[in-house]
Amino acid sequence: MKTILITGSTDGIGKLTALKLAIEGHKVYIHGRSKAKVDSVITEIKNASNNENIKGFIADFSDLNAVKQMAARIKNEVSSLDILINNAGIFKTSSEKTKDGLDIRMAVNYLAPYILTESILPVLEKGTNTRIVNLSSAAQSTVKKGILTGVVTINASDAYAQSKLALTMWSFYFAKQHPNITTIAVNPGSLLNTKMAKEAYGQHWSPAEKGVDILYDLAMSEANKNESGKYFDNDKGSFSNAHPDAYDEAKIKTLLEVTSTLV
Repeated sequence: MKTILITGSTDGIGKLTALKLAIEGHKVYIHGRSKAKVDSVITEIKNASNNENIKGFIADFSDLNAVKQMAARIKNEVSSLDILINNAGIFKTSSEKTKDGLDIRMAVNYLAPYILTESILPVLEKGTNTRIVNLSSAAQSTVKKGILTGVVTINASDAYAQSKLALTMWSFYFAKQHPNITTIAVNPGSLLNTKMAKEAYGQHWSPAEKGVDILYDLAMSEANKNESGKYFDNDKGSFSNAHPDAYDEAKIKTLLEVTSTLV
C-alpha cells in the first residue's frame, strides 16, 4: 500500500486517478480549494472504492500563503509520502492576477507545486521509492521574467505555456538535486475530455482515461522507476524531448533565482 497525494483532485484526471488508486487500496490524499467539494469527493471515492483511507487537504493554489499552510499541515499530519502528483492546474479564469499581483497561471501551475514540493521534502524523503509526477503540457514556451514576477500581463494561452515550461525546468533541476526521488514531468495528452479543456477550447480529442492511465503508470509502474529527470509526452506515447530551455543550465539557474525571490 502506498501513500499518495494528488493535487487538484476534485475533478478531471486528478479525481479519476485518485479513484483508480483508491480502488487498489492505497491511502490517498486529495486536494481542492473548496471544503465542500473536497468533502463530497472524499465521500464519493470512499463509497466507490470501499476504501476508508481517503483524506483531503484544502488550499487555494492561487494564494501562495495558503500553499505554505497546506504544506505545514502535511508535515504535521502525514508521516511519509510515496507518491506526489502535482496535477492542480488552471488555464481560463475570470481574473488574470492573484491577490499578490502574480499571473494566476504562473502561481497555480508552477509556483504552488514548487512551494509545496520543496516544503514537504522531509515527508517525501521518508517515502519508499518516492516518485513525483509533475503535470506539464504540450504547450511550453520560454519563460519571460516579467510574466514570472507579474509585472507584465499576456494572454491566457501564452501564460499557461510559460508556466508549464517553468514547471518542467524545475522538475529536471529537482531530479538532479534529489537522486533518491524519481521525478518525471508529463504531458498527459492534449485536449483530454476534462473541464479545463472544455472551458478553454470547447472540445476534446481524447478521453480523460488516456491521461489517467499515464499518470498511474508513471507513478506506479516498475518500468518507470529509473526515468527520473525525463519528460513523457503522452501525445507521442513515449519519453521525449521537452522544450530546449528545460536543458539550458543558465536559463534554469535564472528561473530558480527569480522563483526564490518570489516565494
